[in-house]
Amino acid sequence: MEKLQEEIDRRKTQYKFDWRKAEIYTDWRKEEFQAVNVTLDADTAHPVLLLSEKGRRVSWQESCQALPSSTQRFDSFPCVLGQPRISSGRCFWEVEVGDKGSWDVGICRDNVTRKGRVTMSPQYGFWTIRRYGEEFWAITSPETQLILREYPHRVGIFLDYEAGDVSFYNMTDGSHIFTFPKTTFQSVLRPLFRLWFSDSGPLTIV
Repeated sequence: MEKLQEEIDRRKTQYKFDWRKAEIYTDWRKEEFQAVNVTLDADTAHPVLLLSEKGRRVSWQESCQALPSSTQRFDSFPCVLGQPRISSGRCFWEVEVGDKGSWDVGICRDNVTRKGRVTMSPQYGFWTIRRYGEEFWAITSPETQLILREYPHRVGIFLDYEAGDVSFYNMTDGSHIFTFPKTTFQSVLRPLFRLWFSDSGPLTIV
């Protein structure tokens, strides 16, 4: 047992020394990131999306709500942004996505286009993954299909602002889902959530 513990400690030390290259061991990665308390921003929510009273869950409703006009509100894609605004550091949050439905989760720049035609890709300030039916995609340009060994019921989004790193993990089994190519962030970022259809979701921030 002592030798086993020594080996675990040795590997953990090595991981901590070079953790950016590691795409596994979410429990260890979480030690290097700060968990953030994400809530949904009602001023940004598309009218077809219904937010829970505490701002932790978004679901689809059949008819659009009569919501106040806002320059911040999405009016084409059924999206909603989260708080807080992020401009530094390493942080992560987790989203309960369930076992069915079609959705996007990830991050975007605070100043992304929200009216009219919206193109969701890193070029336009979006870093997201998508479940559409039984398929999973990273919304790169062009999109990258993901082959997962197990469907995630809970997704972890890890952001290292200074390193320009956005990574996604299946928090159910701890496996790596996708890491976007490194970029340079020069503006405020926010969590992003999207539902596609009436049978999509809900998405719940853990």
